[in-house]
Amino acid sequence: MKPKIWMSSPHMGGTEEQYVKAAFDTNWIAPLGPNVNGFERDLELFLDNDCSVAALSSGTAGLHLGLVLLGVKAGDEVICQSMTFSATANPIAYVGASPVFVDSESDTWNISPVLMEEAILDRIAKGKKPKAIIPVHLYGMPAKINEILTVAEKYDIPVLEDAAESLGSSVYGRKCGTFGIIGILSFNGNKIITTSGGGALVSRDASVVKDARFLSTQARDEAPHYQHSQIGYNYRMSNLCAGVGRGQMEVLSRRIEQRRAIYDKYLNRFSGRKGVYFLSEQDGAFCNRWLTTMLINPDEAGISRENVRLALEKENIESRPLWKPMHLQPVFKGCSYYGDGIAEKLFQNGICLPSSSNLQDDDLDRIFDVMDGVFDAA
Repeated sequence: MKPKIWMSSPHMGGTEEQYVKAAFDTNWIAPLGPNVNGFERDLELFLDNDCSVAALSSGTAGLHLGLVLLGVKAGDEVICQSMTFSATANPIAYVGASPVFVDSESDTWNISPVLMEEAILDRIAKGKKPKAIIPVHLYGMPAKINEILTVAEKYDIPVLEDAAESLGSSVYGRKCGTFGIIGILSFNGNKIITTSGGGALVSRDASVVKDARFLSTQARDEAPHYQHSQIGYNYRMSNLCAGVGRGQMEVLSRRIEQRRAIYDKYLNRFSGRKGVYFLSEQDGAFCNRWLTTMLINPDEAGISRENVRLALEKENIESRPLWKPMHLQPVFKGCSYYGDGIAEKLFQNGICLPSSSNLQDDDLDRIFDVMDGVFDAA
């Protein structure tokens, strides 16, 4: 069998081991330590905009803490982008609230500000004003965040920004993850940089990040004994994982360049194919191109997304459909949904292609040959 080509694999930069070794040499094998502090500073410098950062065990933990810090409780409702990974919506259930799913718009595939406002007005009319809004920058593509913020401010609803896939993406130079009252990042193994597993909570309000750190270390009160006045969580990043993150931060800009270059190669190779469409950056938007995605209109192309996916799979090349919308997931059956079918069409016709920054020319040749063969046979 030919070697596996992964869709998005970890890519080490060379210095990660030095930071991890320093943790071993100093016996900082603990949830906190110098690497955690250093990683947080590195992220703050990269994000700029006077942000503070708390390094956590996952992006999901960040979303959970974000909802807790925004005061979302059992019985509340939260506006949530429907087309996303389940980790965006699951924390809403963790706090006992209910998601109100909103469809995408076609320009960025992210939450539609127009439909979002319609959902807010309808929920208010029903006596259930949403307590928070969770937009997502899908596949690294910035959402229409300024329009989203305008609607959110109009109805005085805080924004919890899911930037798990968009580290390095920006809108008019401002980094994704810094627009909401709270933002979150992910450093899972398949992200643009990784800490193996991990995430971060971001805010321009330093007191919010201070509270996040407190809650994420079991909410231990100041006392010589273990005393707790509120429920806490074991959500802090380990000093070892943060060491990996510090090394990864040194190559983040390069990784973004590499991912964008891979996108350009797909675009140049397949944009001329009938029925094939790629997602373009909107005015002022800069996309990290975490994953290269492609839409295939079967009526125009004569083939479907599945024809391409299965052909790649046969050659031991990983790809997958776009995220299945949350309002179609069995676990969220019965939840409110506002939309006109955009996300469903994207799911039916879209595919995520191998996008690892460590893809070699030979790997891309294999991928392109398989895809060309499917299109040529149509």
